[in-house]
Amino acid sequence: MEAFIDGMCAISPQNTFSGETLFQDLMSYDGVRYIKCIEPHYNEFLDPMSSRRMSRIIKMGVVSALKSLRSADIKTPDAIISGTGLGCIEDTEKFLASIYTNSEKLLNPTPFIQSTHNTVGAAIALLVKCNGYNNTFSHRGFSFENALLDGLMLLQEGSANNILVGGLDELTMNSFTIKDRLGFWKKDCINNLRLLDSRTNGSLAGEGTAFFVLNCIKTNHSIAKIKSVQTFYKPKSLTDADLKLKSFINETVENSPTIDLILMGMNGDVLTDGIYYNLKDTLFKNTPCIYYKHLCGEYDTSSSFALYLASSIIKEQEVPAVTRLDNKPFNEIKNILIYNHNRDIHHSMILVSSC
Repeated sequence: MEAFIDGMCAISPQNTFSGETLFQDLMSYDGVRYIKCIEPHYNEFLDPMSSRRMSRIIKMGVVSALKSLRSADIKTPDAIISGTGLGCIEDTEKFLASIYTNSEKLLNPTPFIQSTHNTVGAAIALLVKCNGYNNTFSHRGFSFENALLDGLMLLQEGSANNILVGGLDELTMNSFTIKDRLGFWKKDCINNLRLLDSRTNGSLAGEGTAFFVLNCIKTNHSIAKIKSVQTFYKPKSLTDADLKLKSFINETVENSPTIDLILMGMNGDVLTDGIYYNLKDTLFKNTPCIYYKHLCGEYDTSSSFALYLASSIIKEQEVPAVTRLDNKPFNEIKNILIYNHNRDIHHSMILVSSC
């Protein structure tokens, strides 16, 4: 299954929304346990009256989707597919708080309506007048990958010619506190660019949205090509994960040049990063490796940010120094393998290539 990326846009803790240069103004956050998105000015894309009724994640998701469509020169996609781990959690919290505060009486229905996971996909469809296939996946660490797989299958079977696919998750103080109690986040405040120097349990909390316009054929707007996507669940050991990766690479790169760059999902958690270091020193010992979660933080659909980064690197043929894990040389970058896992439970591999 293959698809060309004709347009893309990401809203993240970095200045990615402009899309002009890859991390031209790098954002460094010092003394933090979480990082939040740099939100753009919405007036260019949304009517102020409509924007007032949208929660933060809805505005971020809708605007990144609209800009990705604009960059692909497409007004209405044939289908819209989104992936989100926790959905519009801020609206969910508002509704639950109103139930408690008002003793289940005289409740405002708006937060409830907007709390469902498919709210962003529906809002995009209404704005771009898309009456076609619209689906949202909420499978925690597999949410974006399943949305991507669904889009690739639609293109393969000829049900659509171009598809809008995205991943989105927001961070709220309540969700941060709950996951903090479960040991998800680091207890000490750190600098995000020195995430891997903090050899403790937990990671840096983050959030973001990223949308991509996928096409079944190459066009003048094509940036990169998604060659294959695969996932696996709870590997039994480091050897098991190693075998899964080898199998994926052998199947996908059979008639292609070797992989030029490995993009890993290291998040600074000493309990779960070992698998990355093991692969870096064994299977990928001769391949340059980079990472990305110090730029966007950890969240269920962070792999959508990874796809944005990989596509940007292929487009610009430039690797930001801040992402480097080693000094291995590289020439032209044609194939990038994204390997990410969420708490060593949800593992995914995405192979991105030049057009």
